[in-house]
Amino acid sequence: MLEQLLPVYELLFPKGVTHYAVGGVFVGLGVAVIYVATGMLPGASTPLESTLSYFSKASRFARYTASRDWRLLFVLGIVAGAAVYAVLYQDTLWVTEVQPWRLVVGGVLVGAGTRLGKGCTSGHGVCGVASLSGTSFVNVFVFLTVAIVVALSVAAMGVTP
Repeated sequence: MLEQLLPVYELLFPKGVTHYAVGGVFVGLGVAVIYVATGMLPGASTPLESTLSYFSKASRFARYTASRDWRLLFVLGIVAGAAVYAVLYQDTLWVTEVQPWRLVVGGVLVGAGTRLGKGCTSGHGVCGVASLSGTSFVNVFVFLTVAIVVALSVAAMGVTP
């Protein structure tokens, strides 16, 4: 039985799974450190939104002023982690074949979905599911279902980057 699954495993994970496991450990460790230090479950959308409190006086951002400093470090860590990976494992700092307008439209749609879902995939998927939140299970199911349907639809239409 295991021998029959080996070709599927090699097709799905041609470079192995070690780097995924190491990444998962770091994500889990990061969540644990932030939770122990602040009592808050970290996702990416709230820290990204809280950075706007540095620039906007809108009342909706006022709730972030007390905790925005550690949230800014969290956002900078995400960006720095991506930059370190790019420097170590890629030829250039930015590699994509996706057209800029598609990145912008995708970013707007992800932002709208994040607001509609009251959180992002990292908050609901990592922290919410780990804390057995029913809302997070539903949100992750919706996120994944929509992503799969859109990806398959776009591929069926022959759209490429």
